[in-house]
Amino acid sequence: MGTQIFMKRPAETAAEVVIEPARLADLEHILRIAQESFVAPWTRKMFEAELSGNAFAHLLAARRRTDLLGYLSFWLVFEELRVMDLAVAPAARRRGVGRALVSRALRFAQDRGASRAVLEVRESNEAAQALYARFGFRRVARRAGYYSHPTEDAILMELALLGGS
Repeated sequence: MGTQIFMKRPAETAAEVVIEPARLADLEHILRIAQESFVAPWTRKMFEAELSGNAFAHLLAARRRTDLLGYLSFWLVFEELRVMDLAVAPAARRRGVGRALVSRALRFAQDRGASRAVLEVRESNEAAQALYARFGFRRVARRAGYYSHPTEDAILMELALLGGS
């Protein structure tokens, strides 16, 4: 059963968005969103491993009716949530889809006793940094040359005391 949020769209009063576990059948849509979002997107094999080859991995999908609007891959390893990959289709950006995905992952981790969440984000990705900051993530370190295509530093962000807040 997915978490539901409501988003306002310019031509509609509200559209229902459901956050639920992604399925193998979603891969084509997920790959397309990843390719539209990143210079070096994850490969099909990487997403397949998240769905079936990694006991710590979880892949969420955001849907409105039959449209896949975005996805979030995260790992829950003992007390730590690690955000691995998040993307929203260009036409659905700035409408709360990313926020809903992150919120669902944080609740999932908190319900399982996680005490912190961590992630890396490109230094130039100010929109993503702002999204995470709204949840209380703070910048804790810089990883020089972490990303390639183009080479760029990563900002390490952390949200502490997930389980206790």
